[in-house]
Amino acid sequence: MNAEGGAGSGLPVALDAAGGDFGALPNVEGAVAAARTGLKVLLVGDRVKLHAELGKYPGSASLPLEIVEAGDVIGMDDHASDVRGRRDASINVANRLVKEGRASAVVSMGHSGASMASSLLTLGRLKGVDRPAILTHLPSRNGFITMLDVGANADVKPAYLAQWAGLASTYLKVVEDRQNPSVGLLSIGEEDHKGNALTLEVHALLREAARRGDLNFHGNVEGRDIFQGTTDIVVTDGFTGNIALKLAEGEAKVLFGWVRDALGTSLLSKLGGLLVRSSLRGVAARLDPSTYGASLLIGVNGLSYIGHGSADARAVKNALLRADRADQTRLIARLKEGLETAAPVGTD
Repeated sequence: MNAEGGAGSGLPVALDAAGGDFGALPNVEGAVAAARTGLKVLLVGDRVKLHAELGKYPGSASLPLEIVEAGDVIGMDDHASDVRGRRDASINVANRLVKEGRASAVVSMGHSGASMASSLLTLGRLKGVDRPAILTHLPSRNGFITMLDVGANADVKPAYLAQWAGLASTYLKVVEDRQNPSVGLLSIGEEDHKGNALTLEVHALLREAARRGDLNFHGNVEGRDIFQGTTDIVVTDGFTGNIALKLAEGEAKVLFGWVRDALGTSLLSKLGGLLVRSSLRGVAARLDPSTYGASLLIGVNGLSYIGHGSADARAVKNALLRADRADQTRLIARLKEGLETAAPVGTD
């Protein structure tokens, strides 16, 4: 992410420290690691449990960490709509800290649907956005591609995808200084007539936006185009995008397992492995989701980052640092400025 854009708020980042598959353990460890870099973190959750977890880390009392009490947590098996009636749930408390100006951003490794619903209900939407989407960066031949939605909206309307294309274009313009980012629509073929009913309707909306000069629409792209970097942006529904994201992450782990096994089959291969170890580590870091930590929920009126429920401490740390960098670049203010000058795409 570009470091330009002016100073941020200097506020702490609120962490839903009760969320995720493993509860407080990786959240607290990641928060401690982030705090040791100087980042201020608000740990939201059960005060007694969080104090007990912090006690495992010598010197944590002197770190810029503060606990904010939340007596409830939305579990991974709960329904996303539960956020409406559970005011004291950790994700709701964390989002209110942002709304009230006590935190610069919220980070959660908990229930992604609940995280989205809470941020949407608490922070509201940016003007011209019907539904927010989870935006992530994936490594590609040309550096990275921006893909959305990767899990916020399983059921969508064509207008949503068209809006996300415009929103992601604005994001890359203001954050990465890409003046004319290209947009691809994920489909089962490059030809305009390929795809299901949703894809065909979205294609027509994007083609019309391109005709007006509002978007740089490349056309349909296939799954293999994602990592080729055929376009800067790939848009799809949250159901398909989430499957594609987790498929890519799972395949990367399997692939590196194969490489590791192959490099240990003989003395010669082990020697070769020593020679390429540093290079392989660099590749592994690019493919490891923990390197990115969490993905931006774009379209809400505040900084909200959502990570995997299985996230480890490294992912939590990197998510907190990523959220702080977004605040330092004034991301929300710059998105608003960009959306004010951009033509509306796919309004419903």
